[in-house]
Amino acid sequence: MQFHHHGYVSGDPRVAPAPAGTTWDPELPEDVDVLVVGAGPAGVLLAAQLSVFPQITTRLVDRREGRLAIGQADGIQARSVETFQAFGFAGAITEEAYRITEMCFWGPDPADPASIVRTSRAQDDPHGISEFPHLIVNQARVLDHFTEFMANSPSRAEPDYGYDFVDLTVHQDGRDRPVEVRLRETSGTERTVHARYVVGCDGARSGVRRAIGRTLDGKAALHAWAVMDALAVTDFPDIRTKCAIQSQAGSILHIPREGGHLFRMYVDLGETAADDAGAVRATTVETAIAKANAILHPYTLDVKDVAWYSVYEVGHRLTDKFDDVPHDVDRDPHVFIAGDACHTHSAKAGQGMNVSMQDAFNLGWKLAHVLTGRSPESLLRTYSAERQVIAQNLIDFDREWSTLMARKPEEFDDPGALGEFYTATAEFPAGFRTHYPASQVVAGDEHQDLAKGFTVGKRFKSPRVSRVADGNPVHLGHHARADGRWRLYAFADGAPGAALSAWAQWLATDPASPLVAHARPGEDLDALFDVKVVHPVPHPEVDLGTVPAVFLPRTGPFGLIDYEKVYARHPEEDVFADRGIDPAGCVVVVRPDQYVAAVVPLTDRTGLPEFFAGVFSPRG
Repeated sequence: MQFHHHGYVSGDPRVAPAPAGTTWDPELPEDVDVLVVGAGPAGVLLAAQLSVFPQITTRLVDRREGRLAIGQADGIQARSVETFQAFGFAGAITEEAYRITEMCFWGPDPADPASIVRTSRAQDDPHGISEFPHLIVNQARVLDHFTEFMANSPSRAEPDYGYDFVDLTVHQDGRDRPVEVRLRETSGTERTVHARYVVGCDGARSGVRRAIGRTLDGKAALHAWAVMDALAVTDFPDIRTKCAIQSQAGSILHIPREGGHLFRMYVDLGETAADDAGAVRATTVETAIAKANAILHPYTLDVKDVAWYSVYEVGHRLTDKFDDVPHDVDRDPHVFIAGDACHTHSAKAGQGMNVSMQDAFNLGWKLAHVLTGRSPESLLRTYSAERQVIAQNLIDFDREWSTLMARKPEEFDDPGALGEFYTATAEFPAGFRTHYPASQVVAGDEHQDLAKGFTVGKRFKSPRVSRVADGNPVHLGHHARADGRWRLYAFADGAPGAALSAWAQWLATDPASPLVAHARPGEDLDALFDVKVVHPVPHPEVDLGTVPAVFLPRTGPFGLIDYEKVYARHPEEDVFADRGIDPAGCVVVVRPDQYVAAVVPLTDRTGLPEFFAGVFSPRG
């Protein structure tokens, strides 16, 4: 965490400096830049990201009267924890969450098929795909952390509770705020808000989706599950371990919760009739508990308290587009949908909240670029193009996983098939199979061989390095914040580093350099591009006195030097060898949402200008 560059801070350093006179108006204004509908995970992440920009008027409305007390979602995949790091609370939420390290699989005992036995045990992250853990924590606490970030942001933002979405109209007459939104307060009073952009994060029954003519297409799997968060006394030995349990009486997906005592059970209620019309949802908690006991035999479950209970039917549905532009119309979007508003699936793969937040992370920085005049509105077309495909991949995966979970034990040719599927596909549910194709915001892969371990279009997997200024071992990617900036990581060539020096000089002074071409008068050198260098030698061998000035930028009103841009090889982890960095060096470009956008040679003087010319407006 960096602070004091705006002057001495004696209080909480997480409270960002705000422009003079900044206050939060509790009265919802009539004119806004962005109206976010729905304060679920996608909505609060989006509002939090935009709250970093006090010049953008963003309001987050929700029909609830106040903060969520208990949420349906609880699985936090490692990709989400990486995202939380960008908002500064990965450590805090990890401390209070339950950490999943392994999963046990139970099936019928061959000697007594009416009883269950543990059949296998699988490591949760066998491939080491992230340095961050897989967590379980109440969705409400995730929302709390994001709203705290909003309150501490330069905007000092807060959610606007007690507003229900009614409808909207998009006017195509060139007005500055073309989206007219009707909201209804709890009292019944209707309000009209005029927005440049509206984002519907309002769930599976989204009114915003309905208003722009999109539909969730798909079908139900005709299979029902009861889910309960419970406190119980039991002799089941794996009560504090994630388990997939299959018995003659049905199946359970068991997930321990935070706090050391609470757990969640998804209890298989079996197939439902096509004409059930939701009748299965009337299944009582007592029935679900009895069913759980039958599945767990010979173990017993004495439930003392149920904190939350629901019944749901598995369904897989998706919209064909995530914005308001018809397929046969050529214009830029003004209304977007995210999360459950555009994709729904089962809860057992732990993907709903996680993928929803990545929708919002993808959209947030793009809105910020457009609204601050950095980028053309056409940038917003890439949101639906990138995320709709990801949602389809998710639904395909979830259909396979939920089908396997619902199978009867005798339907498996191999008793270990479920565990093998879980291990083999671990990268997908963890959130790391996302691979964006070449586009306006992802370059081609013609130089991929220069950095084989940083795949263009995939998330930037943070390597360990040593900070030269103080010798501290750090994760290179953990320094990046959700501030809308692009990251340029220069991996230096070997001694004497002539290519790096020449590139640094070009980057800082040449009119074609993106730092120069897209700079605004009076702003810090790294206001738009966070430029860092990693040397292929131990940190004592790097002389800060010889480091080019572009890696030691001045920051804040006092023009202080930022010493957290210069790094060297970690003593226990050689990023150059481990990630296949070419000895000639290279530059890895990372988007504001942590995805690798390009790899270019240090000697290249055209690749970066050409790429960023498509991202930013001239002199943006």
